[in-house]
Amino acid sequence: MDNARRATDGQAARWKGPAGHAWVEGQALLDGLLKPFEDLLVEAVAAEPGENVLDVGCGTGGTTLAVAERLGPAGGCVGVDISEPMITAARTRAEQANAPVSFIQADAQEHAFEPAAFDAVISRFGVMFFEDSVRAFSNLRRAARDEARLRFITWRGPAENPFMTTAERAAAPFLPELPARRPDQPGQFAFADPGRIHRILTESGWAGIDVQPVDVACTLPEKELVGYFTRFGPLGLILPETDERTRAQIVETVRAAFDTFVQGTEVRFTAACWMVGARASAASNDAAT
Repeated sequence: MDNARRATDGQAARWKGPAGHAWVEGQALLDGLLKPFEDLLVEAVAAEPGENVLDVGCGTGGTTLAVAERLGPAGGCVGVDISEPMITAARTRAEQANAPVSFIQADAQEHAFEPAAFDAVISRFGVMFFEDSVRAFSNLRRAARDEARLRFITWRGPAENPFMTTAERAAAPFLPELPARRPDQPGQFAFADPGRIHRILTESGWAGIDVQPVDVACTLPEKELVGYFTRFGPLGLILPETDERTRAQIVETVRAAFDTFVQGTEVRFTAACWMVGARASAASNDAAT
């Protein structure tokens, strides 16, 4: 088995297992935390009634449903995600809302989408985990019609997002096995370099590439903070395997490290992200196929 296949299988296992279940269990909290990004993305894609939109890395379906509402009954919105528990939750959510959406549990890097089926491709923090990003965006290009719009939000670098690395930095003395984040590797900050974004999209058949910084004010209830950092991110994956005494020390230390972000009953931080736009180049269609 080659390295790419092992990495893809590793992502599938991660999102089928603890990471996926954590997102399902924390759906209400994460929906509130990520709502500003959802609003930005829905506005940026400017979907028109009757269009077809693909939501990549759709998770539990919040953004998919928001876009579907804008498209109306004549449109179509499809969400795709590698995580079985998250797709199951998304389908249940859509059924409860009686929303005209559908969901695919698959790796968007290699899934055989219907060619030229979508007027727009969107993603809210869902494109940073591909093992081969050029292959992934080439596959998405095949799914898009000529001149279709691509809009996605991704993170800038860790230095600009201290809130996102506070837990692992504070826990590091207790967890020497905690994996270090590696630039350009699949993960939260894989698209921190705008030059890399340009290269990937150009090589995979997208044109008119526009990468703009966006800074988003985020809040979550202070009472949810411990649950947040113990369930999500690198710490959320390794903490359940830690002995009870060490776990208590880590939680106490990490909670204190977040004090600078706590204001009364709220936790407040600024998320430093990129809003990326592009269009499916008709000239590149043959290369993408």
